[in-house]
Amino acid sequence: MYRKSTKVNSFFRRLIFYFWFLFIAGISTIIIIFYAASKGYLGTLPNTRDIENPTMKVGSEVYDYNGILLGKFFSENRTLVSYRQLPKNLVNALLAKEDIRFKYHSGIDAKSFLRAFFSLGKKGGGSTISQQLAKLLFTGSSARNKLHRIYQKLLEWLMAIELEKRYTKEEIITMYYNKFDFLYNAKGIETAAHTYFNKKVSELNLGECATLVGMLENPSLYNPKNYPDRAKKQRNLVLYQMKKYNFLNINRYRKELKKPIKINFKIQKKDFELLTYYGEFLKKEIQEALNEHEKKTGQKLNLYSSGLKIYTSIDARMQDYAEKALKKHLSQLQILFNRFQKKNRNAPFLNISPEKTKRILISAMHRTALYQDLKQKGLTEEKILEEFQKPQLIKLFTWNGTKQVFISPWDFIRYQKSIIQAGMLSVESYTGFIKAWVGGIDFNYFQYDHVAQTQRQVGSVFKPILYAAAINELHYNPCTKISNEKFHLGKWTPRNSNGKYGGVLTLKDGLAFSVNTISARLMSQMSPNTVINLAKKMGIESIIPEHPSIALGSADLTLYEMTGAFNTFTNYGIYVKPSILVKIEDENGNLIQEHVDINKRQVFNEEIGYIMLKLMQGVVKYGTAKRLQSYNLTGDIAGKTGTTNENSDGWFIGMVPNLTTGVWVGWEDRFSHFESVKLGQGANMALPIWAYYMKSLYKNMNLIYHDKLLFQKPKNYQSYWDQCNEVIKEDNIIREEKKNYMKQNEIIDFDINLNSENNKDYDK
Repeated sequence: MYRKSTKVNSFFRRLIFYFWFLFIAGISTIIIIFYAASKGYLGTLPNTRDIENPTMKVGSEVYDYNGILLGKFFSENRTLVSYRQLPKNLVNALLAKEDIRFKYHSGIDAKSFLRAFFSLGKKGGGSTISQQLAKLLFTGSSARNKLHRIYQKLLEWLMAIELEKRYTKEEIITMYYNKFDFLYNAKGIETAAHTYFNKKVSELNLGECATLVGMLENPSLYNPKNYPDRAKKQRNLVLYQMKKYNFLNINRYRKELKKPIKINFKIQKKDFELLTYYGEFLKKEIQEALNEHEKKTGQKLNLYSSGLKIYTSIDARMQDYAEKALKKHLSQLQILFNRFQKKNRNAPFLNISPEKTKRILISAMHRTALYQDLKQKGLTEEKILEEFQKPQLIKLFTWNGTKQVFISPWDFIRYQKSIIQAGMLSVESYTGFIKAWVGGIDFNYFQYDHVAQTQRQVGSVFKPILYAAAINELHYNPCTKISNEKFHLGKWTPRNSNGKYGGVLTLKDGLAFSVNTISARLMSQMSPNTVINLAKKMGIESIIPEHPSIALGSADLTLYEMTGAFNTFTNYGIYVKPSILVKIEDENGNLIQEHVDINKRQVFNEEIGYIMLKLMQGVVKYGTAKRLQSYNLTGDIAGKTGTTNENSDGWFIGMVPNLTTGVWVGWEDRFSHFESVKLGQGANMALPIWAYYMKSLYKNMNLIYHDKLLFQKPKNYQSYWDQCNEVIKEDNIIREEKKNYMKQNEIIDFDINLNSENNKDYDK
């Protein structure tokens, strides 16, 4: 008996020994592991800066001139909210579901951890809200490798403790909600509320709060959009937890259980991302400003993640008027174009061979995503062409909205080539601020920007630059007489649109009627370089060929360049580079950068600027833009039309005393165009858009554009204009010549074709 008792005592002593040994060894191991992890021996730890300034990517908001939100630039669509904005039910639901002892622990809840450990997670996880935040901020997705996952878990514990040291409980909850990804580009609780319920987070009701908290466990699994039944069960579980911990009484709980989940789903990316034609131009201006800021301060800011406030010169009202004016005119112009194309077997192309047509279509095919996809799959060019001939269901752009039809990708390309395209830019005269930028007819279908990217032949809209050079260099004035006789300039013979020559014309009438021989003679008295140099000073950066034909607009330039150049006239000889960016503020409202007119320069004196404005008023009153009078627009208006070879491009740039607006109309391909000069000229294709736009501006009494504004005569201005009027009264030849021009039903101006044989003028 004694021996038996001794053996039992010995067994218990060994058991107790091993228990304490393993316990102490386990504790020691944990301490050693924690120490090693905290010192970074097991891997790199986030530094103090990372912990105190955790990554919370917030997109930059873009505002118009009046503070209206236009959209965002972001990599993660997130809007930060404060703890005060979180509904009480949202906070209580989080505590009930994820971490009821959150307010009492310091990052690690021992009770929850032991429960999870001994039940192998069947009775719930052991992660606290602080640990979950640490995972979101520092470790990311759970690793599949068990050893790596153990390290991640240790890191989460350490970071949870560090977060608890530095932040209040309210700040941790707020950060957690702001950081969590609720899918569909809904980063953070505010964006999630908009995405799933089309509400602000502060407006969420109890059921909606419980639904979103239910998603925290697994947003894909408990997604109310894709799995409403599963999401409802999860919501009810959250409600049960809230009842269990006395956040809800039994009656409210039972009432909420019966309610269905009602979502108002709305993907936020397209609604808030700045998807517009001027986006790339604006981004370039912003990045230049941020680079300058970094150079001065050393602070590096990111457009997509630093939560900047971008204030632009765009006026949302004017932008809307511009877009509507474009649609109003082009939708009608498209009907006319389609009507004439019914008899064209090669529609929408004119005057080209089938071989040339095929080359155009194949070139366009090579730029499609479908072609790139088929090419990657290893299909030959011949097989790809066969695939492009097979009909499929495709969304078509129409002026009345989207239309789905069965059409082959090949015919779809041809259809796209038939759609009339346009660009429009409106610039405030003195500041150079861009008030409206319409780069195309619909950004959802046509992303190519026709304001700053498209280079097209400018035609006679270039002539005011030539005339300004003549007045500046040759000291001509509006009444200077120029011969209208036919002549040769090297191998080039300029031709007038009406085929009439003889006599003389003043500069005033030469520009008003856009007479080619007058422009060519002005060029013959100067060198092309003289005109090119002036154009460069007026902001044109594209290459202008050193050929006399530039007098008639043979160069390919952008609408952005031409509108900026014309604004030099409206601004009385001072060029200011058109800009969108007004100022940038950081997320705390501190000024980062403000617009400075560093690209402002005097090109010619204000007297020349005023003379040019008066010359172009003549264009509107009785010249190529006289159609403008039919729109009943009054006040001081100056402008110039432009029409290019075979009516491929129509231009009009119009100016009122405080606004310069340019319009280009054409097609994706130059071989699509009107056959009729009457329909294809700039006065018909582009001018009406300007007229509709200005009428809308004049009607809005809250804007500063109206018909009472006048072009101001410079103080020291010599009254050349009065002298010129007297000369015209006395000169029978000029008067008779003017009558001949004004008798024409249509006054048309054309450019020349540099690529034509011997550089001949192909004006009609």
